[in-house]
Amino acid sequence: MITFPNCKINLGLHILEKRSDGYHQLETVFYPLPLKDILEIIESEKGVVLSESGLPVDGNENDNLCVKTYQLLKNDFPDLPAIKIHLHKGIPPGAGLGGGSADAAFMLTLLNKKFNLALSKEKLLEYSLQLGSDCPFFIFNKPCFASGRGELLEEIEMDLSGYKFLVIIPDIPVRTAWAFSQLNLKTQKKEKKGALKKIIQQPVYTWKESLVNDFEEIIFSNHPDIALIKEKLYDAGATYAS
Repeated sequence: MITFPNCKINLGLHILEKRSDGYHQLETVFYPLPLKDILEIIESEKGVVLSESGLPVDGNENDNLCVKTYQLLKNDFPDLPAIKIHLHKGIPPGAGLGGGSADAAFMLTLLNKKFNLALSKEKLLEYSLQLGSDCPFFIFNKPCFASGRGELLEEIEMDLSGYKFLVIIPDIPVRTAWAFSQLNLKTQKKEKKGALKKIIQQPVYTWKESLVNDFEEIIFSNHPDIALIKEKLYDAGATYAS
């Protein structure tokens, strides 16, 4: 059985505060894009075997989220048959596109369907959250307003099919933990809470002045080449760039 996990982008990102559990309280909008991986599973005779192709992925087999997903379900469904997994990566890893999270969520739905586990959407969401904060979005896989640490999802009406998307991934790595550590959350205003949901409903041509990703100021000041890319996109006629 085969499936095609797609990626997502963040439209806006407001980071409101650091929580007592170490995560950050945030608000963003997840929007799915049709850049995809290919994920296939077939029954095997023993254990779980992973093979990969396409773009290279760091880490060993036991770190792969598809393998972790199988093991998570195997704990609750001991009779789950052994499988071979093949993952072809088309979504660049480490790019903020949620490729690994998509693979995990699609793996959940694939196992559920192939082996008739009869898991409800609510149960799939529960499992997916154990695999990562972004994973529940790919169970919905529709435009969603996300809050909490990104796991509280509310479907929203949004159709950007009339626009073309250009995704640029420069060879400039930015560690997420570092970016969070640079935030001055004391300056964040309480009125930011809930503002993103209103902004995103406005016409796209207004987003340039209002739809903000809180990481941009920090990252642009440390990596001006990334800021230059955004400038060039607007120079080329982009309606919105982030």
